[in-house]
Amino acid sequence: MWQATARYPLSRFEGEAMIDPSAPLPRPRSDLTEPPDAPQALSGALSVLQGRMLLQVSPARVGYLRGQLDAGRSGLVLCGKNALRKAKRLREEEQFSGPLLVDPAVYEVRAASEEEPFPPASEDTFAFDDPLEVSLAEQRAIGVTAPVTPTGYIHAEDSDALKAAVRRVADLDDAQVVFAAPVDVGWLREEDAVRQLIACLRLVKGPKAIMLGGQMDPLARHARAVDHLRRVIEEVPGAALLRTDLAAFGALAAGASFTAFGAGSRLRHIVTPGEKAKTSKGFSTSPHVLFAELMDFFLGKTLADRFASAEAPVCGCAACEGVWALDEFASNAGERPARAAAHNVAVLMEWLRTLTAITPGLARQQWWHERCRAAVERYPLVNAQLRQPDAFKVPQQLKRWALAAPASVANGANGQAAANHQRRS
Repeated sequence: MWQATARYPLSRFEGEAMIDPSAPLPRPRSDLTEPPDAPQALSGALSVLQGRMLLQVSPARVGYLRGQLDAGRSGLVLCGKNALRKAKRLREEEQFSGPLLVDPAVYEVRAASEEEPFPPASEDTFAFDDPLEVSLAEQRAIGVTAPVTPTGYIHAEDSDALKAAVRRVADLDDAQVVFAAPVDVGWLREEDAVRQLIACLRLVKGPKAIMLGGQMDPLARHARAVDHLRRVIEEVPGAALLRTDLAAFGALAAGASFTAFGAGSRLRHIVTPGEKAKTSKGFSTSPHVLFAELMDFFLGKTLADRFASAEAPVCGCAACEGVWALDEFASNAGERPARAAAHNVAVLMEWLRTLTAITPGLARQQWWHERCRAAVERYPLVNAQLRQPDAFKVPQQLKRWALAAPASVANGANGQAAANHQRRS
């Protein structure tokens, strides 16, 4: 039986008692001699979220993608202006009965601090109002599956702000509240920060919705960010990953309780409050389109340019139905943005159905790893077919998922390499 150590202290913080001393603790991942602990199952109303990949979307774009949503495997996270109003309308007028969360997204405009881990989103809030209590009550009143905390942005290694947020949520003693943990990706850079993040998140009773901050692709910023994210997911019971991209699948494969894929590039990461978001050139001229073979999003104009002298792939997803080719989204004119959004979701739902059909655990991790490797290997082949060596470049995050082999696969590869070396010598 694994015992608590200094690496995983039993106390909340120095001088404080742990929430539930009787709760079983997962083994440290350095112990690879036994199968990993089973993911913590969500309870109560939250159980409907277990194993799902939701779509995180702005209220204005729900209509673009709702028709492609897999009712048994997905759901919605509304984020942004009018999110509460749209959620209320979905429940009361549009007969949406699927999983529904509202992300207050306070982290977009305010940072957390030790004094105010849940800061008011605007100066209009009355001084005597508690932003946390008000937000949770508002969400419950419109019929969400579970309320999400209005946490401020937690800067890299700002342990005081993180601890303050954890203490406050722990004091609620409510496993049906989703603790939003909008952390700068710098938390995933070094071992010490990762250990501290894990220790803090483990003290929250309900689900922990991790969201990563950083420009463009946060997981591409640090060499070990993907490995460290997977470790957090594996070692924190009830861990979820929201407002993300491909990592939504990687996290599910690693045992996350649930995830949320951003339906727009802005909703696949967090930009630090006060910073201006960096965007791709030509962002406003055409929609982002998921090129399934390469497992990445490209501007429709980029795809049209790359396939100008070649036949573009015709998409057979449930939205395109073998009619639309990937070079037909070159502008934002007419129905193209809506069709691109529906295409993207339809492809994601196909991947999700494949993933969830596989037994949880190592088999899922192997599937995800092999799929990422196959996509990386397709890039030079597609570029060769186009006779454009640099037409498409492998994104750093995809490379890292392709290298992040499950432990048993990596150990097997190392063992085979050692055996081959011994034979040669």
